[in-house]
Amino acid sequence: MSPLSTLTPPTVKKPSPARSRIRGGARYAPTLATLGLFIAMFAVGAGMYPSFLSGQVFLNLFIDNTFLIVLAVGMTFVILTGGIDLSVGAVVALSMMVSATLLQHGWNPAAVIILVLLIGGGLGLLMGLIIQYFDIQPFIVTLAGMFLARGLCYVISLDSIPVTDEFFTNMAQAQIPLPGDLFVSPGVLLALAIVAIAFFVLHHTRFGRTVYAIGGNEHSAMLMGLAVTRTKILVYALSGLCSAIAGILFSFYSLSGYSLAAQGMELDAIAAVVIGGTLLTGGTGYVLGSVVGVLVLGIVQTFIAYDGTLSSWWTKIVIGGLLLVFILLQRLFARRA
Repeated sequence: MSPLSTLTPPTVKKPSPARSRIRGGARYAPTLATLGLFIAMFAVGAGMYPSFLSGQVFLNLFIDNTFLIVLAVGMTFVILTGGIDLSVGAVVALSMMVSATLLQHGWNPAAVIILVLLIGGGLGLLMGLIIQYFDIQPFIVTLAGMFLARGLCYVISLDSIPVTDEFFTNMAQAQIPLPGDLFVSPGVLLALAIVAIAFFVLHHTRFGRTVYAIGGNEHSAMLMGLAVTRTKILVYALSGLCSAIAGILFSFYSLSGYSLAAQGMELDAIAAVVIGGTLLTGGTGYVLGSVVGVLVLGIVQTFIAYDGTLSSWWTKIVIGGLLLVFILLQRLFARRA
């Protein structure tokens, strides 16, 4: 008998069901931790302040953060690919300034909104093209985009511009009644609709699967024949579009345009996405987790408002602490997976 005939082919070990469950659970663990934190914070608030346990207090978290929810949706797409977009806060301010200025000159509100969306999406598209075709780090390109958008705000006006247009004021004052004497603003419905669309795109379309694949391993995604170049460009265009929508919603909320508005909002959006369970390295995360992350930031602000003695700067301190904790948790869950 030949010695070769005695050789047996190597066996390939399949992952055990228990290990597969651990890996699957680790994917959802950061988002579930965020949801648990939100429930715990709401329960503590209800114990400290009797009026805290109210349906309207919960709904106000959405009403006061509609623009941040939309901003976090766009940021989720970017971070899932392993990128970053530092320009979103400045684009929000630019959208507000353009809207306020054109409305003051008698433009039709529909035309203003369409132009603002084109500006935001166009700026995001331009940054995506530069990132992809010139192979420059997203941090640098979007930082330049931030300075460009903020500079354009200063060119338009250094003063606050009030918005008196009838459509915008009606949107700011409108309340959609709900059972139990509760209400939400039209902006909440728009924000939730955008979240639903983003959820469908990420989990039920080829584009969404490509976004996750790029964040997981861009080189492997290219070898699989996925449209990596187009997807990375469109992701930044989508982020710019979401920033423009957030600027319009912020205009509804504040009825003004101000060149210094939304300063630091890009960091709030990044914090909400990371706290919501999306890995900064990309490939893992959920848009619904980002929404919960926004609600966590909102409930911190609500706590401070109910207390009445704490400075608003405590919001930044708490957010910074939460961000650090969740980054450490992400590392822990990644090691377990």
